Amino acid sequence: MISINDLTFLIGARALYDEADWHIKPGDRVGLIGANGTGKSTLLKIIVGEYAPTSGNISMSKDVKIGYLNQDLLSYDSHHSILHVAMEAFERQNQLHDEIEELLKKIETDYSEEVLNKLSDKQQEFESLDGYNIEYRANEILAGLGFSTQDQHRPLNTFSGGWRMRVMLAKILLQTPDILLLDEPTNHMDLPSIKWLETYLGSFEGAIVIVSHDRYFLDKVVNKIVESRKGKLTPYAGNYSFYLEEKALRGEIQKGEFKNQQAKIKQEERLIERFKAKASKAKMAQSRMKALDKLERVEDVDDDNPTVNFQFKFSKPSGRHVVRIENAYKSYPNIDILANAEGVIEKGDKIALIGANGKGKSTLLRIIAGTEDFKGTCETGHNVTTTFFAQHQLESLHLENTILEELQAFAPKHTDTELRGILGCFLFTGDDVFKKIRVLSGGEKSRVALAKSLTTDSNFLILDEPTNHLDIQSVNILIQALQQYEGTFIAVSHDRYFLDNVANKIWFIEDQDIKEYPGTYAEYEEWNSKRPPAKPSNIPVRPDKEVKKVEEKKPAPAPAPVNQQQQLKKLNDQLKKIESEITAFEENLKAIETLLADETIYSDAGKLAEANNKYKVAKQQLDAAQNSWEGLASEIMELESK
Repeated sequence: MISINDLTFLIGARALYDEADWHIKPGDRVGLIGANGTGKSTLLKIIVGEYAPTSGNISMSKDVKIGYLNQDLLSYDSHHSILHVAMEAFERQNQLHDEIEELLKKIETDYSEEVLNKLSDKQQEFESLDGYNIEYRANEILAGLGFSTQDQHRPLNTFSGGWRMRVMLAKILLQTPDILLLDEPTNHMDLPSIKWLETYLGSFEGAIVIVSHDRYFLDKVVNKIVESRKGKLTPYAGNYSFYLEEKALRGEIQKGEFKNQQAKIKQEERLIERFKAKASKAKMAQSRMKALDKLERVEDVDDDNPTVNFQFKFSKPSGRHVVRIENAYKSYPNIDILANAEGVIEKGDKIALIGANGKGKSTLLRIIAGTEDFKGTCETGHNVTTTFFAQHQLESLHLENTILEELQAFAPKHTDTELRGILGCFLFTGDDVFKKIRVLSGGEKSRVALAKSLTTDSNFLILDEPTNHLDIQSVNILIQALQQYEGTFIAVSHDRYFLDNVANKIWFIEDQDIKEYPGTYAEYEEWNSKRPPAKPSNIPVRPDKEVKKVEEKKPAPAPAPVNQQQQLKKLNDQLKKIESEITAFEENLKAIETLLADETIYSDAGKLAEANNKYKVAKQQLDAAQNSWEGLASEIMELESK
């Protein structure tokens, strides 16, 4: 389908690609991966002809139709409705539609056979191209990408950049190309839209090449990985998880080959050094030197997965209750966000706030941060110090500062060595720290802003889409950093791998209330899949199916039965009681651990045995109480969802 041979592409003196090869075959589903700056987006632009290679060639069939989604499409503007923009994909059908309309007008005064034949031919072609269903198809894809029926009739220029990108994706999908080139298609998408896109691409019949940092998305959609690294394109026959395993295996083999070759080289060098001074052996030594110079060297394996290991500093630990929200009401014109909502964030909570766009996730974060007006109360607990990370903070970076100066000004208590260590964890090493902020890419600016957030003297972090613009390597670094963070945080993100590796609680907004699931994201997904299905989505009906729409006044939702309310109150009272018991058990266990840490106890066998028995009993009590808490919490969640 597409053949890339000996591709070299220079940016100044730097070779972004150096005699790289790659062949895209029909039906391939490829994830194109690599660190930021390795040329993934550039390669897509070379394929579609926006950039010309320095040398080498790209060949493809003349009739190959390419659909290309890239971030430059964010600048596309139109006063037409998004439905009209999406339907621009049907170029021939739209042309035939206009010609048929003209002929129908003409036939009112001209009944000639020529006009009738033309009309008949146009209508037959229009029908053969499924022209009568193109609006339905556009409706269906726009609905899948999160647009309501009302939204579809709004002008494109009234939507934000992220929503415009979805419209452009819909237009490309409607063109049914032979090959899709998608550059970060899940950026600005919420989880329901990402899942819909996964399903859609699963049934797409053409070839797909995707640049993405969402490893769950890649695992669901692709069956091949091509890694862009050091100017080469290396293929792996599997999804992203397979790539990780296969690359680790190849790395072990390469490391062994490197060690063996290095040992052989040193042995040869010793022989050459030993014999080159002897006249009788000089010829042999020269021959060995030439052979050594011609030897194709095996490279050592680079560590592509740096580990984060630095201590987060906050001078004061928070109290048990970090944030308490009560009787919260928040609405915008035509949409209610919260109504009598309640929620509690406790010390040590690592909360993932999830849900579809427009449900109020970012609004709730701003309420918690104290930057959003609302009715009700949101109280911060004892000794809580907060840092709020949001995408707009990238704009507040001082463009003329170097990266190091930006952190020095923000965290003066840290030494330069500490700051450089933190920046090193975020992939800014050596002289990189002296780069000006203004020359950084979006992903690099995100890493600087995140590094700033993690140098604060804060025991509570509020993170709004921290994974946007980060490549897979940078997301892994952020995960490691948050796993080591001993404070409390709440994060909004559409990256499921990130959420599954950092969160111990899930929050979601449902029926204008804050709902909580006490577990990881994977556990929440399993629980959510077993819940009764949500209200059917507003997918339009095909025009060839007659459906009578009957407007009915929906009855107000019935209040929960008195017995259910009483049961909920009883369960919540039990939950509070168990929470008090857990606190007491934890304190008791800590006291016994302190006793066991005292070396003098080990000189008295009787006291040691008694302390060990006490520890065993205390641990069993704590485990039993925690199991009871989890059971009650699940029971409460089930009752509240009815």
